[in-house]
Amino acid sequence: MTEIHTTAALHSSERVIAGTTVVALSGEIDLLTARPLSGRLDILTAVPCPDLVLDLRSVSFLDCSGLSVLCRARTRTADRGGRLRIVTRSTRFLQILRLVQLCGVFEIHAQLPNALAAKPESGDTSATAG
Repeated sequence: MTEIHTTAALHSSERVIAGTTVVALSGEIDLLTARPLSGRLDILTAVPCPDLVLDLRSVSFLDCSGLSVLCRARTRTADRGGRLRIVTRSTRFLQILRLVQLCGVFEIHAQLPNALAAKPESGDTSATAG
């Protein structure tokens, strides 16, 4: 039997909580949705010291183009002296990060309140269970 993958739309909402921009994403981050998401994240990371939380708890699929978008946002944020945190409970996503040796690159939290309350680690943005 052949599996056919059809893209579900990616939906996003943004809000600012105590100076931190929280982007909640739902749906799929793939080749078709990565470009518009990347454009939006480029805008959000264009400011000095961007403080961004990406809530991926409702993302059902992420391919290599989606991972590339996350890496780009993390690099742009770091280059401008900012901070990027990811909220997810997906063991699959964490496994992908381990497999591509990006486990220590992203600051990962299981819950949004933990991501918002977490203090920046001194120059280290390693993944946390938090």
